[in-house]
Amino acid sequence: MTAIGWTRDEMAERAARDIPDGSYVNLGIGIPELVASHVPEGRQLIYHTENGLLGMESLPEGAEGEPELINAGKKRVAAMRGAAYFHHADSFAMIRGGHLDLCVLGALQVSEKGDLANWSTGAPDAIPAVGGAMDLVAGVKRIVVITQHTTRDGEPKLVTECTYPLTAPGVVDRIYTDLAVIDVSDEGFKTVELAPGVDHAYVAERTGTHLINGIGP
Repeated sequence: MTAIGWTRDEMAERAARDIPDGSYVNLGIGIPELVASHVPEGRQLIYHTENGLLGMESLPEGAEGEPELINAGKKRVAAMRGAAYFHHADSFAMIRGGHLDLCVLGALQVSEKGDLANWSTGAPDAIPAVGGAMDLVAGVKRIVVITQHTTRDGEPKLVTECTYPLTAPGVVDRIYTDLAVIDVSDEGFKTVELAPGVDHAYVAERTGTHLINGIGP
């Protein structure tokens, strides 16, 4: 069976296209990390990682990198010319002080009101992994999510109400999935763009709440 929708890299590239030139951007762990590999031509995006680097870049293909130079997900990265290193506490002062323009996070669930759950399923054997997410959603100016549209079991990640413990209420502005780009509007989820070969009905069937068609037929 041929897969439809965007790949993980295509999701990251699509998200990167929406980031304004000169933005200071924090990237979460997982698919969001891939956004650093997709800086649109003619733009400079300054990537921040909460473990203490401003000016993060992806390693060139085939490069091993330095073991001491890693992102928050413990993956090796490169530093752009003019990059700055700083203490972990200073990094969070940047986040909490509102100095970052945009944050790209993964998600377990997003509600139609923009509530985000991305650190635990709440199961007794779940390993909590909140990291800096609660600080990021409170301090960064715009929050976007990149995630698969459903779980591996086919359960919707975009829902009416989150059933997992919240990271924060009402913080998500836009969602990039393998099927669509979706805004969190005052009326609920609204499609902005569909992946190639995907129609609105297909996405709506895999969404756990009403999905407004913001594109038209």
